[in-house]
Formats: sequence, structure tokens, C-alpha cells
Amino acid sequence: MAVSPFTFAQDSAPGTSLSAWLSVGFSLLLVIAVILLLAFIMRRFSGVQSSGGQIKTVASMMVGTRERIAVIQVGDEQHLVGVTSHNINHLAKLETPISAIRKEESLKQTFAGFLQQQKKLQGETNDKNT
Repeated sequence: MAVSPFTFAQDSAPGTSLSAWLSVGFSLLLVIAVILLLAFIMRRFSGVQSSGGQIKTVASMMVGTRERIAVIQVGDEQHLVGVTSHNINHLAKLETPISAIRKEESLKQTFAGFLQQQKKLQGETNDKNT
């Protein structure tokens, strides 16, 4: 009785098909889990921690997809900076420092009030120059 290799391949394919699919599915889930774990770690530890503690981020707010406004504290002074993916711009030095607020709603209100105040000041400066 002569048996060709093709008959074994055809007979064994339906039996191993389920185990092959399970193996591929498990591998896919494992890769997705590793990606999600790495994303969580990167998001959690994205900031660079300084040992001296002289420069701190007091507050930050996203204003675009890759743009944000941040209040940083250097020593006893606080500065408002605009951060994009390519550069950082100094926007203003805060005369009255804001405290570190943990609630996001309060943070948004603080930034909104500060930005409205700055807009009014710029409008007054433009009126004086004309």
C-alpha cells in the first residue's frame, strides 16, 4: 500500500486547523496586551523627573491635538508656556502664582480666566498703540 505525502497533509489539516487558529488568536491577544501595557507605562512615566526639584509643572491643558499650555514653576516664579511638538514658547510671567489644582474642572476655569485676562490686556495694549 503506497501512501503519498499529500494524503497525510490533507488528512491532518482539518484536525490541526482548530489548534492553529487558537494558537494564532492567543498570539494576537498576547501582542495586543504587550502593546497596551507599553502604552500605559509610557503614559504613566512620560515626564522626566528632576532630582533637584527646581522646575515643576504646576498645571497643563491641551489646546490642540499636539499643542498644550503649561504653567511651570522655576524657583518662586511661575511662567506660562506654549508647548508644541517642535518648540516651546514663553507666553507670560504670572504676577500672581496659581496653586497646583488637582481637579481638572477647576484647572480649566483657572486657565480660562487667565487667558481672558491676557486677551483683555492685549486688547488694551493694542488700543493704546493705535
